[in-house]
Parts: sequence; C-alpha cells; structure tokens
Amino acid sequence: MKNIIIDKTVKFVKSELNNAESGHSWWHIERVWNNSLRIANTTHANTTVVELAALLHDIADHKLFGDNTEHRLKKTETFLKEIGIADDTIDKVIYIISNIGFSNNDKQKKTKILEFDIVSDADMLDAIGAIGIARTFNYGGYKNREIYNPDIEPRYNMTKEQYKKHESPTINHFYEKLLSLKELIKTPKGKEMAEERHKFMLEYLNQFYKECYSEGFTYKHE
Repeated sequence: MKNIIIDKTVKFVKSELNNAESGHSWWHIERVWNNSLRIANTTHANTTVVELAALLHDIADHKLFGDNTEHRLKKTETFLKEIGIADDTIDKVIYIISNIGFSNNDKQKKTKILEFDIVSDADMLDAIGAIGIARTFNYGGYKNREIYNPDIEPRYNMTKEQYKKHESPTINHFYEKLLSLKELIKTPKGKEMAEERHKFMLEYLNQFYKECYSEGFTYKHE
C-alpha cells in the first residue's frame, strides 16, 4: 500500500513541477527524497511522513510560485486526502512543506518535529557541495544575475522578507546563505554529510578568487 501511495505522489510532483527551473526540477526532489531516507534510517522517524514531505517539499515554494503558495498547499492537501492519507499525517506533511526553507529559519528553531528536521537537512544538503554550487549558478543565470561584482558586498542577517526580495551577484549567495547552512543542520547524520560538502565550497571559492586576482590570493571567509 505504501508503495502505491509513494508512486502516486511521485506522479503528482512530476506533473506539478514539470515547468520548474532546473535547480528545482524532479532531480532535485529525488536527491532530497533519497537523502531524507538516508538520514531517516539512522533515526526512529515516521518514514511515511518523511517520504511524502520530501517529495512535496517544493510544491508551494515561493521562489517558484510567488503568492500562489496557499492555493498550492490546499491542492496538495486535497491530493493527499484523495490517495487515502490519514489526517494526522497530512497535518504533519503540510506543516513541513509550509515551513521548510532558509527564509523560515527563525521559525524552524522552535520546531520539535523529527521528520521536519530530516527533510530540512536533506534539502539544505542539496544546496551545498558540488550540487549546491551548480544549482546556485543555474539559478543566478535563470535570474540573469551577475556572477561576481566586488563592489557589491554580501548582506548578512536579512529578514525573511528582505531575503525573498534581495538580488545580488551569485557569489554573494555563498555568504548570504550557503556557508551558513552547515551550522543549521540538526540531525547527526545530516551534520556528517554536510562536512565534506561545506569544505568543497570553501575550496571552490578559494580557487574562484585565485583565478580572479592572483595565484597567491586566498580569500578570508567569514
């Protein structure tokens, strides 16, 4: 029965995100799904909640759907009811997908739901490391942003609304978000997985600045 539910959810997600920019395509969803299960298998989490939330985590992402998020959450809730998901499971899944994401970090600090932590960690893992770098430049290109402008400094400690509206060169995004993600990951397995990815980003940035300036240059990361 669970396999049927997951198969139906996969089809629903593929249909709903069919035209999403490539950084939020099905392949991103699949990686988050796989990493969620990898983390969940080291815990006593409810894997049905984890899988459904991982598969649906971008279904109402403001970056993709703007002010249409409430409608999409309602549509998702209706879908889950139609495939026979219990109300308490639906409530958890909707809560997770409503509050996941870097811009909701202040609210996440108060969350005590293990399944939320797992899916959130898996989503953040896909935003760092080699894949995170690729997705960052892909999104910057999608938004037609500069790759790098030394005259525009990164902005730190932005509010949720400032973060949503803020546009800056793609390199700044490493300092405004990506390099802080390792410290936001909550699960032991997620922390372990984040270490190598974080290190790779620092190595990439050092190489980037070396090529921009001189062979002897090393950027001091904050």
